[in-house]
Amino acid sequence: MQQYDIVVIGGGPAGLAAAIKAKEEGIDNILILERDGHLGGILNQCIHNGFGLHTFKEELTGPEYAQRFIDKVQELEIPYKLNTMVLDLNKDKVITVINKEDGLVQIKAQAIILAMGCRERPRGAINIPGSRCAGIYSAGTAQKFVNIEGYMPGKEVVILGSGDIGLIMARRMTFEGAKVKAVVELMPYSGGLKRNIVQCLDDYGIPLKLSHTVTKIEGKDRVEGIIIAKVDENLKSIPGTEEHIKCDTLLLSVGLLPENELSKSAGVKLSNVTGGPQVNEIMETSEDGIFACGNVLHVHDLVDFVTQESYNAGKNAVDYIRGKKVKGESVKLIATEGVRYTVPVEINPENVEQDVDVRFRVGGVFKDSYVSVYFDNEREIHRKKRVLAPGEMETVKLTRAVFEKYPNCKTITVKVEGE
Repeated sequence: MQQYDIVVIGGGPAGLAAAIKAKEEGIDNILILERDGHLGGILNQCIHNGFGLHTFKEELTGPEYAQRFIDKVQELEIPYKLNTMVLDLNKDKVITVINKEDGLVQIKAQAIILAMGCRERPRGAINIPGSRCAGIYSAGTAQKFVNIEGYMPGKEVVILGSGDIGLIMARRMTFEGAKVKAVVELMPYSGGLKRNIVQCLDDYGIPLKLSHTVTKIEGKDRVEGIIIAKVDENLKSIPGTEEHIKCDTLLLSVGLLPENELSKSAGVKLSNVTGGPQVNEIMETSEDGIFACGNVLHVHDLVDFVTQESYNAGKNAVDYIRGKKVKGESVKLIATEGVRYTVPVEINPENVEQDVDVRFRVGGVFKDSYVSVYFDNEREIHRKKRVLAPGEMETVKLTRAVFEKYPNCKTITVKVEGE
């Protein structure tokens, strides 16, 4: 059985950043496992710009951002295995993997960092009536066809879902000569960043139909058109509001799901809201010595935040190996009144060296509201926000000083308030 100090599962932006940080902290015996034939993950097909503004203070494309970290991994001589599928992970931190070169092997690690990313929800998850005709793709699959393979999925396109990848693909398909008829969104608000709505839809005159959904797909061999309808407050289609749109392609941007089959096999507790592991202030899951970061933990808007989170996971995995982790009473974080979840879900104040970034998303659109943080019943943070929306992740910083101010605190509550 092969032995490593730290094994990172996933060679995308999260896994690369975590491995680099662990190496820089002085751990040499590291291994990155990646199932694809290249490092870089999903960034390899994200050829649009907008990456790196926080991390590098400049605007990069996805492949450019990924290459910065790939170059660093190679410079630091961190070993990695490509085309390697992880089949199993258990509580004893034994990983079973398979590839062409090594066959079936087992790897034992002192610490494991989960960085498997996320996948798209498929058509089967949303139950749209219609035949299984050609021309229906997830937005990410279409992105790979266009940007990597050089194939056009279609010429007349409708996109269901206004998450960031759906918005970006509306612009991309337009660039390639397709006619994007509409972006259809079930909710009364977009699921993407405001800048993407402006830059990908408004700038190209692509209509965004909020509170609408696709009720039927027409066509037997190939998509010939779709029927959309308005939905009520219960998200049920309203009879009499149907509208026919002629198209040959339907792209689905209906949500991302963290890839946590391996986490489940290791007994890691998952959040009912995010679908990712529940972690503490050092990015450690419920299983001792197993850490998580990036989109496997919760879906991010910006890769820069993935990088920050992953550096944290890499450093803390090193501290764990060196026995620096302090076991003690943790303070529970409670998400309520407009806040859907928090990452982390608990904080041990004794492990807080500097600041703890608490990231969260809200469950609706709030205007001229406040993000408030309560230590037990004492309101410590009350920050005004002009707009809060589900498409944008929010962050509050909790300092070591604030934990010293409330030494006997049992719960930290994060909520949205009017005043």
